[in-house]
Amino acid sequence: MNFTKMQALGNDYIYVELLTQRMENPSAWARFLSRRRFGVGSDGMILICPSAKADFRMRVFNPDGSEAEMCGNALRSTAKLVYEKGFTSKTAFTVETLGGIKELFLTLEDGHVSMITASLGAPILESARVPVTLDGGDGRCIDRPVEAAGRLFRITAVSMGNPHCATFADDAAELDLPLYGAAIETHPVFPQKANVEFVRVIDENTLFMRTWERNCGETLACGTGCCVATVAGVLTGRCAPKTAVRQLGGVIHIEWDRAADNLLMTGPSEIVFDGTADERAAQAFFDSERRAEAGGKDRESV
Repeated sequence: MNFTKMQALGNDYIYVELLTQRMENPSAWARFLSRRRFGVGSDGMILICPSAKADFRMRVFNPDGSEAEMCGNALRSTAKLVYEKGFTSKTAFTVETLGGIKELFLTLEDGHVSMITASLGAPILESARVPVTLDGGDGRCIDRPVEAAGRLFRITAVSMGNPHCATFADDAAELDLPLYGAAIETHPVFPQKANVEFVRVIDENTLFMRTWERNCGETLACGTGCCVATVAGVLTGRCAPKTAVRQLGGVIHIEWDRAADNLLMTGPSEIVFDGTADERAAQAFFDSERRAEAGGKDRESV
């Protein structure tokens, strides 16, 4: 199985194009490849597939094998990969995701992709569609209080095709994310769990953000999270619609066009290396998972 390791501001994924090859059981492959120290190691696995609705289709798998609706950094990396690997010669095209069809625009330098802009559409604010069970009386969850791990946070819930919430904290850089991030991610107000952004305002056009990703943990960057942080900042009067969002992995630029109600996300992506996964090792891993599952069922029946 051929793959490409890519990173977008430290948010690293394994990309497998299924335009010329096939894969069965992608959830198991995601668990096999994503293991750090025992596999290639990544924040997950991305499949690039044919689409009947767009130029390409992107599927996102978390390290635990669960499938996510969207990932902004992966979207930009997918755009770079299909151009750099010769699957398209267009510098503007569409990618289908579980979170909808997205438009991508490439900036080239010396024939190579230097920057990618993704048009992500309108943020979803209706609580029922995020989904989140909180609202402020207007059907939206904006700056609402939530207690998690013994601390009170005020959250703004937004979907970018996947559920997020942003909370503003002056001590965002020092927060214990495995404690607070996991507590908010799995809070009962989020029936499908949520990605969580912890944000500090530097000035009206600059934010600092750390992200706790659903079913993954803390990552160095999150593209859709940057959109959510900006939207939450605008709605609560903390920032302008055009921001530079600083993260542990680098900066993403966000612009929320309020008139068109469309979010633009711009940032880089890099190809790290190409590789081939040993299918015998993968099969051994799949077999060990099946044996462990069967053993667990046997113990449950005792």
